[in-house]
Amino acid sequence: MTATHESAAESAIPSAEPQPAPGATPPRRPLAARAAAELVGTAALVAVVIGSGIQATELTRDVGVQLLANSLATVFGLGVLILLLGPVSGAHFNPVVTLAEWWTGRRGGAGVTIREAAVYVPAQIVGAIAGAILADAMFGEPLVEWSTHDRSAGHLLLGEVVATAGLILLIFGLARTDQLRFAAVAVASYIGAAYWFTSSTSFANPAVTIGRTFSDTFAGIAPGSVAGFIGMQLIGGVVGLALVALIFLPGRDSAQ
Repeated sequence: MTATHESAAESAIPSAEPQPAPGATPPRRPLAARAAAELVGTAALVAVVIGSGIQATELTRDVGVQLLANSLATVFGLGVLILLLGPVSGAHFNPVVTLAEWWTGRRGGAGVTIREAAVYVPAQIVGAIAGAILADAMFGEPLVEWSTHDRSAGHLLLGEVVATAGLILLIFGLARTDQLRFAAVAVASYIGAAYWFTSSTSFANPAVTIGRTFSDTFAGIAPGSVAGFIGMQLIGGVVGLALVALIFLPGRDSAQ
């Protein structure tokens, strides 16, 4: 995902490179490096989500404060990860984003190829699982303990459709309007807000959903709830792309 962001000072430096962000194609670094960035980035994101959830529950019994701490840590962590790893892989950290980028670029446009998507998605899933295990290890929890937090209610599934559709609309809307330089702040801010305005607290990410089954803590999700969440996230991705196509129609010449 590529977006050029140069200040006057940066433009004087011959070696300055464009800075990618979610929604655009990154520089074609070696696929192994990009896959590693997706794995590490997704692992770090899940470690932030689960770790901050564990920390919050240890510090307070107030569920509202727990959610506030969890959401703030996720906002800051995600923003930093996008800034750091966006120039390498585009900082997808999310199979829905990867698949949406492949779909939009499948006819020769900018985007990942099907081969690249087939590498990115497993890397994201493995990273999410590793991040969950790492968070559990840091807080002395069992390394693998299936979550018992059931999230199968219909209103939670609707929340996942809304959360994921909004995420895709944001990312690809920024791409259509040439504003990807704001992606790190915009995407992190959206996820932070969606923690609070969606009933599901905005997982919006199949890899993260899978990773969170490995921790029976505040941020976990029971394995039995995973299929429903992922299904709704995929539907949300389709809805998001449809909204992008509807809202950001190519401009017409006024003389036509």
